[in-house]
Amino acid sequence: MSEWYETSFGEDYLIVYRHRDFGGARHEVETMIGWLDLHKGARVLDLCCGMGRHSLALSEAGYEVTGVDLSEALLREARSQAGAEAVTWLRSDMRELPLEGGFDAVVNLFTSFGYFEEDEEQIKVLKEICRMLKPEGKFIIDFLNPAYVIRHLVPHSVREDGDTLIDESRRIEEGYVKKDILLISKAGGAPRKYHERVKLYSVDNFREMIAAAGLRLEAVHGSYDEEEYDAESSTRMIFTGARP
Repeated sequence: MSEWYETSFGEDYLIVYRHRDFGGARHEVETMIGWLDLHKGARVLDLCCGMGRHSLALSEAGYEVTGVDLSEALLREARSQAGAEAVTWLRSDMRELPLEGGFDAVVNLFTSFGYFEEDEEQIKVLKEICRMLKPEGKFIIDFLNPAYVIRHLVPHSVREDGDTLIDESRRIEEGYVKKDILLISKAGGAPRKYHERVKLYSVDNFREMIAAAGLRLEAVHGSYDEEEYDAESSTRMIFTGARP
């Protein structure tokens, strides 16, 4: 039986998340550049790059970028974008990368973490981030803020995208935030069903896992507007640090 992340990031994902724009990615990358303090031409790994929004913005900013994702459909979308030829695109599981490392920075963005049931599997990802970095290389891990998600969770929503009805149900269950997605075509046919599941981790959980992976945590931001993290009100938990 396939894991949810092996089936949910296909062509339909591009419909469900079409609203994620490239302009927003450029703003976020500008902030990240300030946090990372990288020289022009630095090697950056975008781990779980999806459709390549941030990889392309980092490349435009003058960095040598490698984008890695498990989804061939999302990588195909990334490769179709303007400027994509300047980025190295690679399909791989984030727990075992076919790369030698030596990167100046690794970024893991928009909750591309917490996909696995066991903590040790998440730590494998962090250990790969550590292995990919050169000494004193920087990392950014951008994760949801559990308290904010729990307080602002929308249990059910329906919207339209062209001829497709997108029905999304969300819940907190057994330490996970879970989402069930139905795509219903107005032209008829059986609904297409998908499931997403992310394990909820606190700041303290992350501190422990980051340390267990051999990384050094330096700061936690609450958003890309550089506000300090507040456990109750921040929308995100964005961890920055380095490989010692």
